[in-house]
Amino acid sequence: MPDGVVAPPRPVTPSTILADELTEICRQLELAPGADPALVDRVRRSRDLAAGMDPYLDACTTRESPALAELARRTRSADWSTSTAGTGLEQEMLSGHVEGQVLKFLVHLSRAERILEIGMFTGYSALAMAEAMGDNGEVLACEMDPEVARFAQECFEQSDVGQRIAVAVGPASETLERLAAADRQFDLVFIDADKPGYTGYLQQLLDGELLAPGAVIAVDNTLMQGQPWLDDANTANGAAIAAFNAALTYDDRIEQVLIPLRDGLTLIRRVDR
Repeated sequence: MPDGVVAPPRPVTPSTILADELTEICRQLELAPGADPALVDRVRRSRDLAAGMDPYLDACTTRESPALAELARRTRSADWSTSTAGTGLEQEMLSGHVEGQVLKFLVHLSRAERILEIGMFTGYSALAMAEAMGDNGEVLACEMDPEVARFAQECFEQSDVGQRIAVAVGPASETLERLAAADRQFDLVFIDADKPGYTGYLQQLLDGELLAPGAVIAVDNTLMQGQPWLDDANTANGAAIAAFNAALTYDDRIEQVLIPLRDGLTLIRRVDR
């Protein structure tokens, strides 16, 4: 990409992948000799239905704060392909506007004052949740990569509520062990980290005392680009999410609902106490 030009995000959610596929099918039909105009029109309308949903959700959702907008801009402008923090980082990992507002609603509804985030990336979701809590609240965000943590911290310092966020750098499982040993408890937990680690993080939360009474766990990317239900999708992340989702259905300690927001958001609550 030329200097100063930000590459558009690639399709990474079921709806955007579907829109991308329909766009290509539409293009091929329009170029095909003798294509039925009525069929082309139906495919075009299907494409518009899929492609227009996310922009419409964005337009109908309360605007993000200037601090969140700036954090998102910086994240999308960064060249993650050259980051020394490691491979696999990309702007599409950003939670984004609509999901950020959903998390803020969860904080408001639960009146959470002690929030744990497992997997922070550049801090959009952490900052969104911090904006929704009181001055005495704290978001403790776990992040594996020191470089990404520094990036996020720089963004937090530009916000009026950045002091509500503490960052723990290192493997999240080790951080959870230290928090449990210190008898810490949390009202809301947001998991958005390495997908193969999801089951282990959830077990640490459910097996110990990290969850306060009535706590809610929100887990991101539980639709994983549609891979859990597509026969020809077999990436490691897709397999991990499929196994995680299946395990939830057999765990009688919890109840859960999978919401088709962006790439999937599962809400979980404990029911055994």
